Amino acid sequence: LELPGVELRGLHAHIGSQIFEPAGFELAAQKLITFLARLRADHGVELPELDLGGGHGIAYTEADTPRHPEDIAAALAATVKQACAEHELRVPRISIEPGRAIVGPAGVTLYRVGVQKDVQVDAPDGSTTSRRYVAVDGGMSDNARGVLYDADYSAVLASRRVTGEHALSRIVGKHCESGDIVVRNVYLPTATARDDLLAVPATGAYCHSLSSNYNYLTRPAVVAVADGASQVLIRRETEQDMLGRDTGFAAR
Repeated sequence: LELPGVELRGLHAHIGSQIFEPAGFELAAQKLITFLARLRADHGVELPELDLGGGHGIAYTEADTPRHPEDIAAALAATVKQACAEHELRVPRISIEPGRAIVGPAGVTLYRVGVQKDVQVDAPDGSTTSRRYVAVDGGMSDNARGVLYDADYSAVLASRRVTGEHALSRIVGKHCESGDIVVRNVYLPTATARDDLLAVPATGAYCHSLSSNYNYLTRPAVVAVADGASQVLIRRETEQDMLGRDTGFAAR
């Protein structure tokens, strides 16, 4: 409050990521509003803004059950209104940060299938079962969340429609690393073949933004698609992009 170059507007909190229920956000809001009341009592200021952060979960797999944004917003609004009334505070301007909830479901990554092989693995009951490994032309350089956070994704065969049996599969990348797993467990058609395209949904957040040139691989393009039309937003990297930074040795 005493710094001449700083205008204190409010408080901000971030309680985590991939949260499905509003209870945690409600508790955070209650604590922040209690702190707003303490600031008023101790310093005589009533701050006008409150940022309740982000972390709203999305469905990466069928097991994920995110709440509708309206449910979370309604619960937060009721909590803020009640807490402000209890502390006799004016309701501050509320901000939230639903970044992943907006851009995450909007993104789909397409991979081209390469080599496949079946491997016998141990099942939880002590028996053995067959798992098909499906190698694709991407991996941990375009989606680091698997190796960093053990994140789960799903996948579907996108280039053609097939019927028949499905096999337990693991989609792996091309980076020659044991952690280079795109989708840990998914049932794919046994008819999946080389050059088929696999679609991995919910990759709009924290995939391209975390992408790298791991093992000197180029990064893929980002393409917007709507109403049957497409537009390149970020072009694919080329080898020239990679090599263009090399300055070589100066003549002596």
